[in-house]
Amino acid sequence: MRKLCLISACLLALAAAPYSSAQPGALPSRFNTWSCRPSADNAGVAEPANFANLKKEAGLTTTELCDYLSGDGKIHVNLDRYRDPSSAYEIYTALLRPDMQPSTLNRTSAVDGEKLYVLLGSFILQVSPTPAISTDDLVTLVNTVAAHSDQTPLPPIRTYLPQGFTDGTQKYALGPNGFRAALQALRQDEYSVLADEAGWNSGAEVMLSEYHRGKDGAVLLLIEYPTPQLAEQHLHHLEQKLSDSAKQAGTTIERKASLLSLVLRPSSAAYGASLRGALNYGTQVTWNEPSHTLTDPPLLSTVAKIIIATMVFMVVAVVLGVAFGGVRVLAKTFFPGKFFDRPEQMDVLQLGLSSKRIDSRDFY
Repeated sequence: MRKLCLISACLLALAAAPYSSAQPGALPSRFNTWSCRPSADNAGVAEPANFANLKKEAGLTTTELCDYLSGDGKIHVNLDRYRDPSSAYEIYTALLRPDMQPSTLNRTSAVDGEKLYVLLGSFILQVSPTPAISTDDLVTLVNTVAAHSDQTPLPPIRTYLPQGFTDGTQKYALGPNGFRAALQALRQDEYSVLADEAGWNSGAEVMLSEYHRGKDGAVLLLIEYPTPQLAEQHLHHLEQKLSDSAKQAGTTIERKASLLSLVLRPSSAAYGASLRGALNYGTQVTWNEPSHTLTDPPLLSTVAKIIIATMVFMVVAVVLGVAFGGVRVLAKTFFPGKFFDRPEQMDVLQLGLSSKRIDSRDFY
């Protein structure tokens, strides 16, 4: 009976394993003077409408909730983990509003006086109310959570936007829900019909932002694809989805390599062209390799080197000639017939014109 109970317990544990979090908690139990009290209530964290569908599309994996207490102070912390930094960036831009201000914690953080949003790799950290915690304590909390996050770089398409956009209007989307939510936030709902032809299964990424300059204004929409061929294919599908009113308002689609750009309802054609011309996007089909510049040396230097080399060669030839010939002459002078031209090793051809036989020793 005990074995049966043990087997049943093991099976239940294995069945529950897929539903348990495989990731350890990233929120610390304590930091500085603050202590965590786990919370199941997400009160105080306001989210846009239909945000649950957007989180599902972005790939929300785990959520941690904690109420931190320090003396009379209390803050609520919400930490969402997504499948990668790009998905987290989609949610972070969906939370941004023009009335928010950037914080000093990092470049991807914003605060509205009561709530703080911080993008940390694949994490989105939300803290409220911010007046209840000091900046130093916030820095400690952010650094602790960042140590557990995925530090893969954010999508490059965000850097293609020209300078001068209205802060809080930049929106990034990886799917139709994020695209529609971005258009709704920028009051461009009529372009939601493009969501079905954007080519999300082809790896499309979307970036939007609102621009104003004096009396001019427009919303810039960028769609990037993995290859220029996919961009050209979806360009035609998107053009067919554009309404006549949008085309009459000056909305056109242009392709540059793998990037499609749309200026939604520009105040003037010239302003729309200026936005396109300011895109920080370019293609590079070659790359620079390490190289060096060849320069001819001065003529006098070349002649001097030739003369010096010739003189060195002549001196070496004289020294070697004297050494070889001098040794032979000295040996024949002081030791005749001992080392060179020994009589017993010499043969002389004689014509026989005289009867006297030639003696090789007579040569010395």
